[in-house]
Amino acid sequence: MIRLLIVDDHPIVRDGLRAAFEAEPDIHVAGEAANGREAIDRAAALEVDIVLMDLRMPEMDGVTAITALRHSHPHIRILVLTTFDGDSDVLPAIEAGATGYLLKDAPTDELLRAVRAAAAGEPVLSPSVAGRLMGQVRKPVKAALTDRELQVLALVADGASNRQAATKLFISEASIKTHLLHIYDKLGVRDRAAAVGEGYRRGLLS
Repeated sequence: MIRLLIVDDHPIVRDGLRAAFEAEPDIHVAGEAANGREAIDRAAALEVDIVLMDLRMPEMDGVTAITALRHSHPHIRILVLTTFDGDSDVLPAIEAGATGYLLKDAPTDELLRAVRAAAAGEPVLSPSVAGRLMGQVRKPVKAALTDRELQVLALVADGASNRQAATKLFISEASIKTHLLHIYDKLGVRDRAAAVGEGYRRGLLS
């Protein structure tokens, strides 16, 4: 019997998922959680095998919860089920230790197969997610940030505006903008917030 924990901040989604599993003789929904913090507590208390994890939730997001669960209970398999398939969602979840990644528009039979596969330790990826990961593997390695780009990124992370960063580094605002464009390109992001997040993820910021 596969013991399953459903984690999603929307009650109607949890109800729908529970209904999808109720008729399965080999899957038992042991409990539910509305955020990552509850998921960590209940996964251990309920002795579950699989956690079906949403990513964007209040109090504690899915990636943070995945990281904590993989550290404290490495035997628990975590299957992400979300509506988001962008690089900023997929890659952190997989790197945190998710066994699989599915989208909420997946048909019920695919979801059931995924839970059983995850319980057996097999990786599970929706086609679009698999395509994104392949694209990441095939991308040429971006050049490392220069010392000046790292300085600009650090100032941005501290909340500095372009003008404030330019003043601190004794360069023009136009130069700051140029450095930011190079940073975005090298980190594969589109804006300041994403650049800062990626900088922390890669250990470029402390």
